[in-house]
Parts: sequence; C-alpha cells; structure tokens
Amino acid sequence: MKIFRGYLHPQLAPQCALTIGNFDGVHRGHQAMLALLKNEAQHRGVPSCVMTFEPHPRDYFAASARKPELAPARIATLRDKLTELARCGIDQCVVLPFNARLAAQPAEAFIEDVLVKGLGVRYVLVGDDFRFGAKRTGDYAVLDAAGEGLGFDVARMNSYEVSNTRVSSSAVREALGQGNMSRVASLLGRPYSISGHVVHGRKLGRDLGFRTLNLRFSHWKPAASGIFAVQVFGLGEQPLHGVANLGIRPSLDAADVNGGRVLLETHCLSWPADLGPEGAYGKIIRVELLHKLHDELKYDGLDSLKAGISRDCDDARAFFASMHTETSRQTTRDRI
Repeated sequence: MKIFRGYLHPQLAPQCALTIGNFDGVHRGHQAMLALLKNEAQHRGVPSCVMTFEPHPRDYFAASARKPELAPARIATLRDKLTELARCGIDQCVVLPFNARLAAQPAEAFIEDVLVKGLGVRYVLVGDDFRFGAKRTGDYAVLDAAGEGLGFDVARMNSYEVSNTRVSSSAVREALGQGNMSRVASLLGRPYSISGHVVHGRKLGRDLGFRTLNLRFSHWKPAASGIFAVQVFGLGEQPLHGVANLGIRPSLDAADVNGGRVLLETHCLSWPADLGPEGAYGKIIRVELLHKLHDELKYDGLDSLKAGISRDCDDARAFFASMHTETSRQTTRDRI
C-alpha cells in the first residue's frame, strides 16, 4: 500500500475509488466497507484509496476548545491503522492533516478541491453517519448531489452488526475500557495488538529482575490501560508469552527518561537467549493483549513493585496454562 501525507502528490493515482473516515481500530465494520470498496475499484479499473485524518478531528476540536476530556480515547496508533489497512488490500492511503484550514473548509470546496481535483474520484463510499465540511454541514445527500453534477458515483454502507450489536470504534473503545478482550477481539476480528520499535527506557526492569520491551503509544489517551497477559511477535519464529503494562506507570516518577509518556512495557516470561540483554532494541515487534489481569496499581516502593510484577507473571502463566488446557480439550472434541 502506498501512503501519502496530503493529497497534492505527483505519485498519487490520477483516479481512484475512495472511502473516507478515521478508521480507528479498523474493526469488522471497517473491514466490510473496505472489501466493498476494493470490489467497486476493480470494476472501474482504478485503485482503491482510503482517506484518513491525523490527528483525529475530535482531538483537534478538543485541543482548540482546551477541553482535553472531549478527545476520544485512541484505539490504535497511526502505524497500526496503516498496517491493518494494508492487510485489507487497499492500494493507497492519503493521511490528511486535520488542521484549522481543513476544519473551516466548506463541504462544497472539499468535494471540488480535494475529491475531484486532488484525487480524481470515480466512486466514493461512506458510512451511514458520515459528515464532513465546516460545521459538519456536508452529508451523504450533499455528496450524492455533487457526484451527479461532477461525474462520480456515491454509495452509502449501512451499519455492520455482530450478534445484533452495531460494530463501531465507540463499541471497541467501550470494550477496551472494560478490559473485555474477548469482546474486543470479536469486534475487531482479531486480537487487539500494538506494534512499534523497541525503545530504551529507564532500565529499571532489569534491576528488578524483569527486563522489559518498551513501546511508545503515540497518543496520550489510549483506549486500553492496565496489566495484561500478552503474546509478543517479532523476536523469533514463535510468539513469546509475556505480561505487559500499558499506561503511565504510576509507581514511577513522571519525569523519568520517557517523559511521562504512555508506554507499553512487556516482560517476556521466557527471554530468548540469542537476543542477549541488548538484542531487542530497535526491532519492530507486535504485542497482542489477550487478557486483562487488573488496572494499573501504585506501589509504595520498589520491593512491593517487584512483588507485584512477580504476582502478575504467575497470573499470566496461569492464564496461558488454562488456554493450553482449553485448546487440548477442543482438539480432543474435534477428533471425536
């Protein structure tokens, strides 16, 4: 998938079939929309294209109003969103900076300048709640009327439901906030995961006897937080079991080397010997959060922190043992 920052780029395809949205989480509803987009693009002989925004428009308006509580919790980093869009087979993605200029652009100007002149749209697919343009005055009817006059087709996709529940980014955020990781996986169609480069941290974990792999979560307000049993991909042929903390580490000084930023700190229950103590830095790994153990806790000292991590490791091992037992039972039932 080709990725473009903005729509004024010489390597963009001259025409495309387009869908527009934030696509936070790329959940099963998004996936159904992307499958339809690909099919329509193939019929027209043009590439499929996703337009998304960074920051999230609600992030922008929350910052402008100086009301951070209005910003939505973020499901995925931009890296993970783009990775999932690529996995869905999208040909190109335009990441549009959401700023004051875009926020003030009238719906009609957005259609003519961005969609028609900038992207050469032949087909536009939107969700049933799609709104755009200054003060959200644009909707499906406005877009459809413009398409008739400017020569592109417009379609609207209704909500996607799983077990009589509408699949949405809001539903995923709610399930993540509740720590219901099986529900999250049902909505996403895959386990929830975070990926990135392993970065240096305070290196306190190795002093405590629990070396960690640190990933920065680029948004200040993740939809999930707490302690999780996890699987780590990217450090060998097989995934590694581990326990991870996603959050702000309340037991540590907020002015530490990571500047109080949100981190995903993962301790592998069995460290690969061939990596050595420094071998993971700079590697890109993916961490699947499979089961929430508990919320972040504030410990009163390093000894109690070490004891808490040890308990979390034991609980994670018990979780993976139960998973193995259930898998064995399922295999036996299947054979019967």
